[in-house]
Amino acid sequence: MDSQDINDNKLIAALSYVWVLFLIPLLAKRDSKFCQFHAKQGLLLFLVEVVGWLVFWIPIIGWLLFLAVVVVAIIGILKALSGQYWELPVLGEYAKKINL
Repeated sequence: MDSQDINDNKLIAALSYVWVLFLIPLLAKRDSKFCQFHAKQGLLLFLVEVVGWLVFWIPIIGWLLFLAVVVVAIIGILKALSGQYWELPVLGEYAKKINL
């Protein structure tokens, strides 16, 4: 972990969890391991949101899924801003396997 990389890229890494804005750190900060870590997780969270739009309209189940996505996104933003490598529940393992 490079503390200079983390300090320089906290704000950009936090964008990873805001819908399609994961593309900014994914494409603009290719040399930052911190940004790439959070951007890959943001990509998977975005895919869950896109698929989720099919179920979000279902009462209770959809609402709970939507709430879970929003809570995870907020936690991801806070962790990125605090300079922590935080692995998403369930999706974090898959994010490690993404090779871009």
